[in-house]
Amino acid sequence: MKLKEFAKLLGTIGYPVAYKDFKNTPNNPAPEPPFIIYLEEDSNNFGADNKVWKQVINYRIEVYSDEKDLDLEEQIEQLLDDNNIFYDTDELFIKQENLYQRMYYITLIK
Repeated sequence: MKLKEFAKLLGTIGYPVAYKDFKNTPNNPAPEPPFIIYLEEDSNNFGADNKVWKQVINYRIEVYSDEKDLDLEEQIEQLLDDNNIFYDTDELFIKQENLYQRMYYITLIK
């Protein structure tokens, strides 16, 4: 799956989605939580004959919410399951922002 396809897939959940961050300007402020960010972490490409044979890219999906949002987490997990995308999770509370951050670690093969 390509990144553009994956971004569209995340958008079907119905929450604001952006790559890495939202551009916060006076005319276009960043959305209020809950919102979703995704970004590339690193790659584990397969190679042969000094060339990349298959691109394997690891991404992190970050979900930010004011309160722990089990319904949103369930929607994301169902979306990943329905599209056969394996994930691992992690979570933390950001005291300074008073936000919950749920992270999903996935791998996409191009």
